[in-house]
Amino acid sequence: MATNPKKAVVLLSGGLDSTTVLAIVQDAGYEAFALSFRYGQRHSHELDRASRIAQNAGVARHVILDLDLSQFGGSALTADIAVPKDRDQSEMEADIPVTYVPARNTVFLSCALGWAETLGTGDIFIGVNALDYSGYPDCRPAYIAAFESMANLATKGGVEGTLPVTIHTPLIDLSKAQIIQRGRDLGVDYAQTISCYDPGGNGAACGRCDACQLRLKGFREAGLQDPVAYQKV
Repeated sequence: MATNPKKAVVLLSGGLDSTTVLAIVQDAGYEAFALSFRYGQRHSHELDRASRIAQNAGVARHVILDLDLSQFGGSALTADIAVPKDRDQSEMEADIPVTYVPARNTVFLSCALGWAETLGTGDIFIGVNALDYSGYPDCRPAYIAAFESMANLATKGGVEGTLPVTIHTPLIDLSKAQIIQRGRDLGVDYAQTISCYDPGGNGAACGRCDACQLRLKGFREAGLQDPVAYQKV
């Protein structure tokens, strides 16, 4: 007799990492519920991509939640602050960049936690990475472990032991090249994704921000061509 698949909430930004995570979740047999955010970010291209990716993947439901973090500002992604361009690896690793959105993953995971609880699942997937990333504090293993611990203290199922929460981070120890190779093996169409912090009006990636440079580095190291369009310099 067929059984209902286990449900999972997947944070889906429309980027390379989260799209790979969605493919991993579905390959593992979960019924995926995708969660994206309209949080006052610089551009809407990522939400357009997320919607298309979710639809093509056949997720059970895709929710785009409105949370306007631009009311707080404090980041080049939510305020009138220039996005850093043309930085080398040492500059990216020197400090927490201005593209860090204060407490973003805490806010996002909290919303995912609420939805997961109503769906009757404790499985939440997020595409954070601690190797090829831009130094964000809320992408580190220690942060994820702390949030998971808090979630099990803050939810009915966690406290009662009937629905323990697990924050799954299948990409956290992978290089960008390894992530791309994993996605390729799962049939991910990376042409659908966008990673750029500051794309043009037509959605073409700038090729110069930290996210673009890390993405391009990953494709080079994987021996593959990035299929997305880049602005001509």
